[in-house]
Amino acid sequence: MVDSQPEQILLLFFIFWAGACIGSFLNVCIYRIPANRSVVRPGSACPSCGHSLRWWENIPLLSWFMLRARCSICKASISFRYPLVEFLTGVISVGVYLHFGISQEFFIYFIFCAALVVISFIDLDHKIIPDQISLPGIILGFCASLLPGGVSPLDSVIGILAGGGVLYIVTWLYYVLTGRIGMGGGDIKLLAMIGAFLGWQLLPVIILVSALTGTVIGLFMMAVARGGRYYQIPFGPFLSFGAVVALFWGSTLMTWYLHLLAG
Repeated sequence: MVDSQPEQILLLFFIFWAGACIGSFLNVCIYRIPANRSVVRPGSACPSCGHSLRWWENIPLLSWFMLRARCSICKASISFRYPLVEFLTGVISVGVYLHFGISQEFFIYFIFCAALVVISFIDLDHKIIPDQISLPGIILGFCASLLPGGVSPLDSVIGILAGGGVLYIVTWLYYVLTGRIGMGGGDIKLLAMIGAFLGWQLLPVIILVSALTGTVIGLFMMAVARGGRYYQIPFGPFLSFGAVVALFWGSTLMTWYLHLLAG
């Protein structure tokens, strides 16, 4: 029992580091998918001068600090987003492990969360949610429901239809009332993907959390940017945040809310 705590800490560090390494690959996806470039070849390179990164320049988290956030050749600045994505993915991997342990759910939901990270940062950069992630994600989420435990196939199918359907109706009503397009088709497909993985039961939590956080941050951004009420804010990151909250605490929040209504 004495050695269990150091071993657990070592295991958590390994899981975090493995997640950070995958986060390095997610950075490649975030940069290349919108440009319709392969995420496999060529290897990582400086986007400014094309310098192919050596192994020591591509160590998750550490290389950014060792290089002082600059390319070793052209001295172009390297965005803080790179270590941020690596750190965030490492934290997510630890969180999924602590919630599910080493199990099939760990791998399923880590892949799910990794996809949400890529989608969120692409949406922030380009205001698009690529079909290359959301559409295969819908299929993968349903296939995962065929495995024992977790979301049932029926719940997954209802989650796909309800998730995509709710946002489609909201978008259609917004267009009818204002004559403007609100959320795009990418958001609709994203919530369908989330429903495929998490089922329909957690959709109220996801929609509520994403709407609240999106409203608060949206109002702040409109005030700062002075873009008026039609200032465009990508909604994908808020849906992704709502999905992560629902994954870890959705059942607790739903139980609390139902008790609140009953009381």
